[in-house]
Amino acid sequence: MNISEYISSGILEAYVLGELAPHERADVEKNLAQYAELRQELALIEEAQEKLFLQTAIAPPATAKAQLLERINGAQRGKVVQLQPDRSLRAWKLAVAASVAIALIASYLAYDYRTKWKSTASDLSTLIAQNQRIAQDYGQVNQRMDRIERDMKVMNNPEFKRVMMKGTGNAPDAMTYVYWNEASREVYLSIQRMRSLARDNQYQLWAIIDGKPVDAGMFDGNEEGLIKMKDIGKGATTFAVTVEPKGGKSSPSLETMQTAGNVEKG
Repeated sequence: MNISEYISSGILEAYVLGELAPHERADVEKNLAQYAELRQELALIEEAQEKLFLQTAIAPPATAKAQLLERINGAQRGKVVQLQPDRSLRAWKLAVAASVAIALIASYLAYDYRTKWKSTASDLSTLIAQNQRIAQDYGQVNQRMDRIERDMKVMNNPEFKRVMMKGTGNAPDAMTYVYWNEASREVYLSIQRMRSLARDNQYQLWAIIDGKPVDAGMFDGNEEGLIKMKDIGKGATTFAVTVEPKGGKSSPSLETMQTAGNVEKG
């Protein structure tokens, strides 16, 4: 089996996404058990997929539980006490008592109304603020989901060749992937492991076409998802990443090369 060709086919990505038929899954699992290189590649794909999807959850407001319990407790009905008048009391005492009671009730209702009005106004302000935060979070989630959908279309599109770029002696643990559509000339970059750089430096992607390096764009080491790079011409044979001054250079600093990988033919 040609391991590199098998990996570049995209069948491992389809296996992770559950898009294979039962007999195809069985074949993949048989190959995974036989080849350690495939198991290592599968682990890297799962890690990349996790980075794409593990950013969409919205935590409920911390005050939600306390507010809910407070409203439930406030909904309990008050008890009604039946008063049995003492028939031996004189009529004028009843009149005085009734007037006092009415005054007390009126005062209580006025106080209770004002308290509830202030509480309702406060609750309304809190609710408006919460809704604004939820709307903001929802907008961010939509943006993330749109980007994830775009990334998945690129990664699963057979017209895009995937080029694995492994670390060089300058950065043995570094790893990046390039997704290149030779027909449309589009280039996307996926960062797997890259160290952070000083503020005055950036990474620069290069494509080797007809033996000459072609600038494919700049990027930083902490970017997530697929990064849209510059379109390049046809016939690229190799991709590489170097460290350059911020803004890039017209020719690569070969002594700073971080990752490199050849394009599979065919």
